[in-house]
Amino acid sequence: MVIVVDVLKEACQQVLAQTRGLAGTAKGKRKFGRGAGGDLSTKIDLVAEQAVIETVRSSGMNPTIIGEECGMLRPAGREGKQTGYLIMDGVDGTTNAGRGIPFFCCSLAYATDFKLSSVIDSAIIDLVSGDLYYASKGHGAFLNGKRISVKHNVGRDLVVGMNISAAGQEAIRRVMPLMLKAGHIRNFGANALELCLFARGLMDAYVDFRGKIRATDMAGAYLIVKEAGGLLYSADGSELDSDLGVQTRMSFLAVPDEKMFRRLAPNLGLN
Repeated sequence: MVIVVDVLKEACQQVLAQTRGLAGTAKGKRKFGRGAGGDLSTKIDLVAEQAVIETVRSSGMNPTIIGEECGMLRPAGREGKQTGYLIMDGVDGTTNAGRGIPFFCCSLAYATDFKLSSVIDSAIIDLVSGDLYYASKGHGAFLNGKRISVKHNVGRDLVVGMNISAAGQEAIRRVMPLMLKAGHIRNFGANALELCLFARGLMDAYVDFRGKIRATDMAGAYLIVKEAGGLLYSADGSELDSDLGVQTRMSFLAVPDEKMFRRLAPNLGLN
């Protein structure tokens, strides 16, 4: 019997092994045209995706694979039977990886239906430290085998993760009140890995209102945040969900509880 989360964890380890030594090199950041998600694909991206595809296919799983570079790959074989969706971002934080900035990861998720809320297994590996985050629906979130949970901060000194890279003026205007309110803003350049830091209680909230995040960026961290006890909202204040299309974009707010949501909502135009 295939245990899906174990396959995802093994795929993450294969990406770590096969991309080792590529970050920060001319070879690793060599460009090969635009991927399905619209960004330029680099050598390290393509190596990572291939490592995932080979691991998943050899495991006996036969899902539709959705990747930022490869797009949508239907089940293998002429009579391939659909067994869910494997959503991957082989390297989240490609710019960091290309420059040799030590903050990037591989993010994987498995969903039973074509929507974010159907993700039931996920794994994310820090491709610098080797730290492995993973979760299965209803079983909690873990880092290297140790359970993790969000932090419920009742103090005034907030640490808020916020992706404002290439944000438009409207997005900047909307998050500015929160930037002024929070004691500390952090932006490291890899959303999936930053959400893992939030899930383990190192940040009090995380927001990305640029309307640029794809399901491939979000699916793995979505379940890890949920299983760590966190809540995820869309930019209109509703519970976060979306389809898994490569071209789909979203904005979101991650908080540890409703109390923090109510605390931050007025600063994001959600009241």
